[in-house]
Amino acid sequence: MRRSGTADEAPLGTFEEQVLVAVLRTGEEAYGMSVRRELEEVTGRELAIGAVYATLDRLEAKGLLRSTRRREGGGATRRVFEVTPAGARALADTRAMRERLWQGVELRRLIPERE
Repeated sequence: MRRSGTADEAPLGTFEEQVLVAVLRTGEEAYGMSVRRELEEVTGRELAIGAVYATLDRLEAKGLLRSTRRREGGGATRRVFEVTPAGARALADTRAMRERLWQGVELRRLIPERE
């Protein structure tokens, strides 16, 4: 069922997927620190800002994100990210693949009940 084509069509890695979703969730405020805060809040994990920026840059190089510079108060600029149509397709494909993979898997019987 895998689409033929380039290696760029491979499913997203977990952190790439999380970063793309965090960009979507933060909307017009999707700059590096806000993406990091969103990820930390949702995942409960502390993240190095360098890891977030490296992933944002990699996703932009793959054409899954694009960034623009936006002028803030005081003349400073901020790099703001948005998901491209290719990024939205990659997210949809990755989500569909994960859902297919999980079909028929039942974890309840493997997880002991809490007392």
